[in-house]
Amino acid sequence: MAYKTINPYTNELVKEYPNATADDVENALSAGHQLFKKWEHETPESRANQLHEIAQLFRDHQAQLAKAMVTDMGKLYREAQGEVELCAMIADYFADHGTKLLAPTKIETIATGDAQIQKHSLGVLMMVEPWNFPMYQIMRVFAPNFMVGNPMILKHASNTPGSAVAFENVIKKSAAPNASLQNMFLSYDQVSEIIADSRVQGVALTGSERGGRSVAKTAGENLKKNTMELGGTDAFIVLDDADIDSVADIAWRARLYNAGQVCTSSKRFIVSANLYDQFLKNLKENFANVKPGDPMDSQTTLAPMNSKRAKEKLQDQVDKAIENGATVYYGNEKVDLPGQFFQPTILTNIEKNNPVYSEEMFGPVAQVYKVNSDQEAIDLANDSDLGLGGIVFSGDPKRGTKVASQIETGMVFVNNFMASLPDLPFGGVKNSGYGREMSQLGLNAFVNEQLIVTADKPNMANLAGGLVATDPD
Repeated sequence: MAYKTINPYTNELVKEYPNATADDVENALSAGHQLFKKWEHETPESRANQLHEIAQLFRDHQAQLAKAMVTDMGKLYREAQGEVELCAMIADYFADHGTKLLAPTKIETIATGDAQIQKHSLGVLMMVEPWNFPMYQIMRVFAPNFMVGNPMILKHASNTPGSAVAFENVIKKSAAPNASLQNMFLSYDQVSEIIADSRVQGVALTGSERGGRSVAKTAGENLKKNTMELGGTDAFIVLDDADIDSVADIAWRARLYNAGQVCTSSKRFIVSANLYDQFLKNLKENFANVKPGDPMDSQTTLAPMNSKRAKEKLQDQVDKAIENGATVYYGNEKVDLPGQFFQPTILTNIEKNNPVYSEEMFGPVAQVYKVNSDQEAIDLANDSDLGLGGIVFSGDPKRGTKVASQIETGMVFVNNFMASLPDLPFGGVKNSGYGREMSQLGLNAFVNEQLIVTADKPNMANLAGGLVATDPD
């Protein structure tokens, strides 16, 4: 696997990076394990100031970090700046709240003695992260596990190595130990070897279904705890009482943010029949008004896609959709610029036998469906193997919440733009994966929740009362 930055706006090869050697891998595992053993004797509170320092370093170097992401995968500079700030927010949140959230929890029990759950670190973690949010994706695993005391080895996407290096350099600039996060340019075989190593106790992956299945198989074979976030075909549901003007201002942003390359982008717009025509008209107007160009230019509103390969894959999906009966309501025309730009496109009349009906389209293409009832909207939203997130709009928040609770996803926002914040759990169900990142749920993803029961003196009451069962094995 070749790790290299090819600027998707200029198509320029910026830099190539050498793959890790076997010695590099062993040194990283050894350093991570040594740090884990050291951290076992320290409290989460002792690391809080280091994590706050990391947050400040992200803010201090915002321009440099943002530019690294723009160069790697082409996102708008202002969106990259926002991503850097979100990283700082996540670090500050877990620095502020990690100690309290990791405190022992008392259990009320009929057992003799005081019972509590203590939360301990597990060991070195393997992180496999994607290109679309090159620093946020790292931070949402790094920050909570830094507080827990789990050192991390990072395998980033092969097209965003500059972002991985920039993130790791922030850690090195801080007072945090270098082994807290070690970025490595690994082959798939090396990832499997690391997961199998006894010093590694968990795997966190965000990526494709195919990648998730492969890593989860290796983790399962080695009995390693893992979390998976594998994409989505998120529904954007517009009920018949929604404020269409407010919806219109959000819908295009929900699809085109980060050039539509977001797992939680709204990809399937499911619109009540009475609002369908107006919704399409508004979406077309907003799509037509975007300005492709240099992602470093503040006037640019549409970024290039991350790579030539991604653009070609999306075009192939659109072509297949049309061949199988879909209608191009707007778009699907060449953008006369050298970068990997894809014109925002709206597809309608997509039947269930159309290949794209069940595929995630990872780019600026909107599928729009007409429905005649809340139940039809719910059924269509749930007719997917993926279940990550979704949005529901209704003039009645209670009605919107009732519909949202019937959507088979890990997250639904009612009358809101999908948001990713450190105090909100992130994750999905079905083929979108399992486990959660961020919030208290994410903090506990790789924690040994150890039961401790303490009596004042040796006591046989539990045994005498028949409360102790003998394991037949």
